[in-house]
Amino acid sequence: MTQETFGFIGLGLIGGSLAKALKRSNPSCRIMAYSRTSTTTGLALSEHAIDICCTSVSDPQFAACDCIFLCAPVDTNISALRILKDIVPPDCILTDVGSVKTDIHRAAQEMGLNGRFIGGHPMTGSEKSGFAHAQAHLFENSYYIITPSADTVPEKIDWYKKMVTGFGALPIVLNCEQHDYATAAISHLPHLIAAALVNTVHDLDSKDEMMKLLAAGGFKDITRIASSSPEMWEQICLENRANISDVMDTFVKLLENSRTAMNEGNGAAIHQMFDDSRSYRNSFSSRSLGSIKKTFRVFCDIIDESGAIATIATTLAVNGISIKNIGIVHSREFEEGVLQIEFYEEEPSLQAAQVLRQHHYQVWIR
Repeated sequence: MTQETFGFIGLGLIGGSLAKALKRSNPSCRIMAYSRTSTTTGLALSEHAIDICCTSVSDPQFAACDCIFLCAPVDTNISALRILKDIVPPDCILTDVGSVKTDIHRAAQEMGLNGRFIGGHPMTGSEKSGFAHAQAHLFENSYYIITPSADTVPEKIDWYKKMVTGFGALPIVLNCEQHDYATAAISHLPHLIAAALVNTVHDLDSKDEMMKLLAAGGFKDITRIASSSPEMWEQICLENRANISDVMDTFVKLLENSRTAMNEGNGAAIHQMFDDSRSYRNSFSSRSLGSIKKTFRVFCDIIDESGAIATIATTLAVNGISIKNIGIVHSREFEEGVLQIEFYEEEPSLQAAQVLRQHHYQVWIR
């Protein structure tokens, strides 16, 4: 354990989770932070996620930092860089957590920070935002992309990788251009697709909202990220628009090909499309390694009677199994059991299935 000092500009979901993760992995470290709202830093202080509340980006206390995380929107982060470069010592690492890297790298180079600035992007998150939802375990088993500047010395990259590994993430080093093209395909485009799909159902739904009532299973799974922050995704789409537009061309072409195949009654082409996608999708790792987190769920058939859900919740609690969420599935088009129980990690879901089966419940794991 080392007595390193970290600074934060912004304490939202990612910034707050990083602070908590650093405190958990290195309890002796010191953390100071500035947030637009004093209530956020006050809450972080009360939860012992930080040690010092700073009054502004230009607070001279940031000069004591070994590393400063910029966890605000890109424009705000770039403005903060201009201020911090004259406050922190040359050996202080300046980094960010943004989903788009090229713009801030370009700005850092123009400021003469090449070598001092190292981009960072934890490939994790939630549809929820704010420090209130920050979790120390948010980065566990998730890729953490590191985008060094051209002049970053290997020692600083190694330090960064060691820090990331310390709180359970998996570091990968890319240049900023590689990063932005990859995330356009596997993160940014999916959010656009989810939003478009939800809006499609909204526009086509009947007055009694039957589509909304029946929406379950697969629809909810692939559109969950449509609940993400509109402000954040507006900025991401504009900052990475060239790459997103490029990968969107391929997506639109494939979508048009599937429509043509259906209109022509070309079953072989439709079958091939689903077969190709299934084969490639099944080759993915089952671990939670992305911004769209894997959900561990158990489905259980229960009798429709008073206290049935409470009985199951109590049974799991008695066995020390924590539940993330529990609820009734009203449509079984995509699900087997009527009761859906969600868990934060895989091991508790497996334990829950075993316990429920021992109590003669019919259980499915997904």
